[in-house]
Amino acid sequence: MDSRPVPVDDGAADGFVGSMIPAISLVSTEGGLYDLEAAAAGRLVVYVYPRTGRPGEPLPDGWDEIPGALGCTPQSCAFRDHLHEFAKLRAAVVGVSAQSSAEQAEFAEREHIPYPLLSDSEMQLHSRLTLPTFQADGILLYKRLTFIACRGKIEKVFYPVFPPEQNAAEVLAWLAANRLS
Repeated sequence: MDSRPVPVDDGAADGFVGSMIPAISLVSTEGGLYDLEAAAAGRLVVYVYPRTGRPGEPLPDGWDEIPGALGCTPQSCAFRDHLHEFAKLRAAVVGVSAQSSAEQAEFAEREHIPYPLLSDSEMQLHSRLTLPTFQADGILLYKRLTFIACRGKIEKVFYPVFPPEQNAAEVLAWLAANRLS
């Protein structure tokens, strides 16, 4: 049985469908800046996660008790493991967190993540789209959420995301049922 605390839908993602992707460029683990608005001209899957752990560093106090906090690595690895299926459905994948680009680069290398992880350490997506957040150890972090954008608009939102390791499969199922013409 899964003992992780289950997040509840607090309505924080209500109204996102139909929103335009803002002109924001974020530092990418693939080098340089990643233009979200330009990428969303095609079909773009953006999964937003709180943070990944780092070997040898403790997680924030009470992390295991925060609903939806656990599972960033399994979620990222599931997207990694299904990346070829996303490509077949003509969807690019990116992950976003408020972690620094250095932390994300270490994680991407350690877990062999072949798609961009974007650092939003200035919380630009929160400012422009009002993405849901929470605080842990005095640090503002994103709640786990996934959205699909196409032709510049958000067309589907998954929130809350639980269990995180099944999110990639859920997104793939939605994409398969809503293929681009």
